[in-house]
Amino acid sequence: MIPALILFAITYVLMLVFSKYRPYIAIASGIIFIVAGILPLNQVFPSLDFNVLMMIAGTMGLVSLFIESKMPALLADLIMEKVPNIQWAAVCLGLFAGVISAFVDNVATVLMIAPVALAICKKLNTNPVPFIIGIAVSSNLQGAATLVGDTTAIMLGSALDMSFLDFFWYKSRPSIFFAVELGAVLSAIILYFLFRREKQPIPKLAERTVVKDYIPSVLLVGTIVLLICASFIPNKPSITNGLICCVLLVIGLVINFIKKKNLRAIVDPLKDIDFQTIGLLVGLFLMIGGITEAGVIDAAAGLLAKAGGGNLFILYTVIVWASVLISAFIDNIPYVATMIPVIAGLATALNVDPTVLYFGLLSGATLGGNCTPIGASANITGIGILRREGYEVKNSDFFRIGIPFTLAAIVPAYIYIWLMYGI
Repeated sequence: MIPALILFAITYVLMLVFSKYRPYIAIASGIIFIVAGILPLNQVFPSLDFNVLMMIAGTMGLVSLFIESKMPALLADLIMEKVPNIQWAAVCLGLFAGVISAFVDNVATVLMIAPVALAICKKLNTNPVPFIIGIAVSSNLQGAATLVGDTTAIMLGSALDMSFLDFFWYKSRPSIFFAVELGAVLSAIILYFLFRREKQPIPKLAERTVVKDYIPSVLLVGTIVLLICASFIPNKPSITNGLICCVLLVIGLVINFIKKKNLRAIVDPLKDIDFQTIGLLVGLFLMIGGITEAGVIDAAAGLLAKAGGGNLFILYTVIVWASVLISAFIDNIPYVATMIPVIAGLATALNVDPTVLYFGLLSGATLGGNCTPIGASANITGIGILRREGYEVKNSDFFRIGIPFTLAAIVPAYIYIWLMYGI
């Protein structure tokens, strides 16, 4: 067990220090786990969650086609026509980013909405930094709202065998979706307060964005509908959701190719799939499979059980706030991937329903990334967009929005989840 734990710890340190090479480090570590015999060969494929990998790849490809179609830009234009001033524009852009992010990847959401915010700020000669930060943190918040909202939600849904509808209603009670939306309402009030001095009127757009193709929108909506329908199928294959996402991506690519009659119609959307994230997950799955086989997960669960003294509320509280703190500094994907089996072992050791602990993990890890500029990929993406436009983001700029936004979102979610699933 000690060699597996040491290798795992070294891998994490290397991923933190050399963040650009994180996927390669994770894959290399996974290979070492196999070669060293810590992860037996017959457990390699069972350790990989192909449903998660296929869902991520398929959804990212569809989002690429969706962005290219200009539909997100048109939706943003429609919202801008209805707002009276900069203050409401900032709030509505944040809310709109949140709605989109509940169904597509957070980074993709920032890439969709940020150009609209930049265009408005240029026309009004207004600093775009707080706008983009607001969009990024709103995107992170809503990632936990649905099964397809974020990689961490997909991972948890797969671990608990949750359907799309289970994120709305689970075990005869309102589910985590409502915890996230409660936080979204309060955090929108925070954004409204932070932009209280921005009262300049919004000029009406000369013309709306023209949508080039409605098919990607239909396919994305179709993905959501099919995921909902699949949730009602009993004893379905474990990769059902992944197959749905990938099949609809293939349909979208074929239609795109027929229209453009060019191989780039297929190659370009595939290039937009974040294979580094997929590679990172493959490495993590192998690493976690290795430490599980070595008994590390069971030992960690035992330590947590002793630390909580068998008190479920204390354990829940520790998991939520530790997740917020840890995710403020490291990527929440490897953290959640590591903690899911720990919580499973912990629930078994204490003989309790793990739902409240899992939901606490997801909410804390998702929202914790909003505390710092490096806490989430969406934050890094937003800051990168601003840097390309010539704007440098200070830590103080981010903390001014990120920290109150996080507290406004996590506190009500923390209380709500305990009341619904802890008592």
